[in-house]
Amino acid sequence: MRIAIVGASGNMGTALLRNLQGQLAKRPGSLELVGVSRRLPDTAQPPYAGVEWHTLDVGQDDDLPRLRSALAGVDAVVHLAWQLQPNRDLDILHRTNVTGTGNVLEAAREAGVGHIVCASSVGAYSKAPKDQRTDESWPAGGIQGSHYSQHKAEQEALLDRFETEQPDVKVARLRPGLIFQRDAGSEIGRYFLGPLLARLLPRRVWTPVLPVPDDLIFQAVHADDAAEAYWQVLDRGESGAFNIAAEPVVTPQELARLLGARRILPIPVALLHALAALTWRLRLQPTDPGWVDMAAGAPVMDTGRARRLLAWEPRISSIDAIVQVLDGIGAGDGVAPSPALKPRN
Repeated sequence: MRIAIVGASGNMGTALLRNLQGQLAKRPGSLELVGVSRRLPDTAQPPYAGVEWHTLDVGQDDDLPRLRSALAGVDAVVHLAWQLQPNRDLDILHRTNVTGTGNVLEAAREAGVGHIVCASSVGAYSKAPKDQRTDESWPAGGIQGSHYSQHKAEQEALLDRFETEQPDVKVARLRPGLIFQRDAGSEIGRYFLGPLLARLLPRRVWTPVLPVPDDLIFQAVHADDAAEAYWQVLDRGESGAFNIAAEPVVTPQELARLLGARRILPIPVALLHALAALTWRLRLQPTDPGWVDMAAGAPVMDTGRARRLLAWEPRISSIDAIVQVLDGIGAGDGVAPSPALKPRN
């Protein structure tokens, strides 16, 4: 099987390459790997070695010929490319995230690719109550106020249209919770805390009190477990949507236990939104308030379909995944051969 990974040098792409290199070690010659990224990693270092690399920007029309060339002769495409920053320039993000997805789908169609696996997100879903689990049938209309969520919803609409127009092509979409690994610590710190705050975060995070809103309930999964879900979809030739998350669901109570904190009277979501907006406008941190809206509104996913059809079972708990990434942020950990995951100096 010849597999192209678009966005192959980032958090999820690196984990997927690790997984596929492991599969290749078990069955030599069974896979051919193609990597597509904006910046070329060190191709002499694992897991990037032994991969046919193409450097291009999926959102740029000028790069479409090179994208079509990269996907020529490919059996399956895994589309992971997504841009989170600079979130003060939504035109740039939309070009990469939405236009880029459309370009990948068009290039895959022209290349005759038979299986497309796309990285969606829990953020694609419309707002849902937190006191119940929702399956893949919940509307993927996004959450107002969050550009990330709205872009994911637009991506889902592109996939819907492609499925209708290309009924002979298998289309799968994975909707994971937050994807964490220690190796992404430096990148996640830069994206969500900024260079200064990330450096100030201790290696072992502790806080005496935790006044987070009651609606701050979310799900997480380790990157290696998410990579295994991608592999199972590829290996089994599956299509459709799959919710991907580890247990337990992360509640404010779970966070308090993790951080050694005491829960006090929670602040309202509106106040947290206002604080995020103020500090973002003052450029004290790079995370816009839309992330608060998405965190408060995103559903708690039912992962039963992935467990049934993919025989998928995460090996790392959501809490351990969070511990790993917090340690990674504090230490500035990364993957030196990847420009996207470079460790903090």
